[in-house]
Amino acid sequence: MNDYRKPLPVIGDENRPFWDACRAHALRMQQCDDCGLIRFPINHVCPSCLSEAHHWQTLSGRGTVFAYIVIHQVYDPAFAQDVPYNVALVQLEEGPRMYSNVVGESCATAAVGDALEVVFDPVTPEVTIPRFRLTGRGGLAPREKLRPYP
Repeated sequence: MNDYRKPLPVIGDENRPFWDACRAHALRMQQCDDCGLIRFPINHVCPSCLSEAHHWQTLSGRGTVFAYIVIHQVYDPAFAQDVPYNVALVQLEEGPRMYSNVVGESCATAAVGDALEVVFDPVTPEVTIPRFRLTGRGGLAPREKLRPYP
């Protein structure tokens, strides 16, 4: 845990609730008090109704693979031992999308529409990164399940 050499998030007042929740193995995001939109990335105003009123909502941690790529080249020396590695755009059950990685023994065969569940990777004493593991095969998700996001 102490030899983690990859880039780390800068934690400040605005994003601290997100990272504190990850350290506690929970996925929390801002939810607008006026229109109910759960938003990510973190912002001081709602992208849907422009309200500044919000609270932090704990999410289910379930989602699907919306998009997925595998990186085969070393673009940053910190990731050299991980090549090939994946980057996934995860459509969370509650609506927002977030970039992460699919981890576990079947990560190399992930496909759009596959079901995911969040797992937490404590990379330093201060930072725990949310990643996802496959929980089911879905093939291509029906368009109605891939909600538009503001």
